[in-house]
Amino acid sequence: MKIGIIREGKNPPDKRAPFSPEQLKSLSEKYAGELQFYVESSPIRGFSDDEYQEAGIEVLEDISGCDILFGVKEVPIDNLIPNKTYFFFSHTIKKQPYNRKLLQEILEKNIRLIDYEVLTDETGNRVVAFGRWAGVVGAYNAFWTYGQKTDLFHIKRAFECFDLKELKTELQKIQLPPVRIILTGTGRVGKGAKEILDSMNIRQVSPEEFLNQYFEEPVYVQLDVGDYNGRKTDGGFDKQEFYDNPSLYESHFSKYAEQGEILIGAVFWDPKAPQLFQLNEISSPDFSISVIADITCDINGYIPTTLRPSTIASPVFDVDRDSGQELPAFGKQNSISMMAIDNLPCELPREATQDFGSQLSEWIIPALLEENSPILERATIARDGDLTLEYMYLTDYVKGNE
Repeated sequence: MKIGIIREGKNPPDKRAPFSPEQLKSLSEKYAGELQFYVESSPIRGFSDDEYQEAGIEVLEDISGCDILFGVKEVPIDNLIPNKTYFFFSHTIKKQPYNRKLLQEILEKNIRLIDYEVLTDETGNRVVAFGRWAGVVGAYNAFWTYGQKTDLFHIKRAFECFDLKELKTELQKIQLPPVRIILTGTGRVGKGAKEILDSMNIRQVSPEEFLNQYFEEPVYVQLDVGDYNGRKTDGGFDKQEFYDNPSLYESHFSKYAEQGEILIGAVFWDPKAPQLFQLNEISSPDFSISVIADITCDINGYIPTTLRPSTIASPVFDVDRDSGQELPAFGKQNSISMMAIDNLPCELPREATQDFGSQLSEWIIPALLEENSPILERATIARDGDLTLEYMYLTDYVKGNE
């Protein structure tokens, strides 16, 4: 079985890869005679062609001879090779309008699409993700943005740091005022963001303390969904009910927005769930948040001021509190500054690749040698020119009816 690592073709360029050179070398040795690995030449990948070649992996200009192709971001439509099996983040399972054509072409070209986002174990937990690194870089960027906005300090951009050690060293230069920080989310992304906050020795406080106490030092609160959502009928909260029927709930986040100045959003959002706040709320003098790092970057979604994704080259835009319209970054004193980069792990591509490749090596590569592997079947969105049974809900989306 021939496995190819494709060149990332989406713009802006993504420097991540599914596997590092050493990981492919190790896999080649472990599965000698069963799996052969090849890498498509790339000038922008975080690991160079030379590094893969030095590890004994053949680098090709034409990857079409491989049976299975691993990428990271969406594959440009013109680059799709018919009749192959692809692994990548397709961003189609939420019926994202901007990727409808991509899924249409995948079906047309008889491609088996296996989406990383739905690779899960038997209990439904994701087994591969860049979440930790999105959280790490997203939280770092929150402080970079705050420094730029307030002119209190200036640190390197995350991508200018060689590795996580240098990134954390850069943060030690910061002396924060008694700012209040809100972190939403307790999953992989939230834990990655928390790792940064804790590395800065910022004190964590409970939701009750955050809302009711005065602090002379910077503090942060980490909120779970039950801390800021309540049932519409009685204000109560049941986690299973919330996940099963999120439309029964409404957001009670305003009390936190009155206290916090920096918001780090790290929540996987169901479009049926309430938004964190409404766009018209930001004009209130009680809405004190001035910097938002939306790590999950759902456009017009969980955080309604995420009007669009930003980029590593242009990481921040502002939102006018009165009109809700976009402004140039840091262009108006009372605006909200939005960091909404949608490929954050790309700023630490080598470490993000290493982590992701370890997960793939543990869970996915062995599954390729199984017949009808359950883990791969659960994540197969398209096969034989049609949607699989679990993803038939995307039928109208593919047809353009919604």
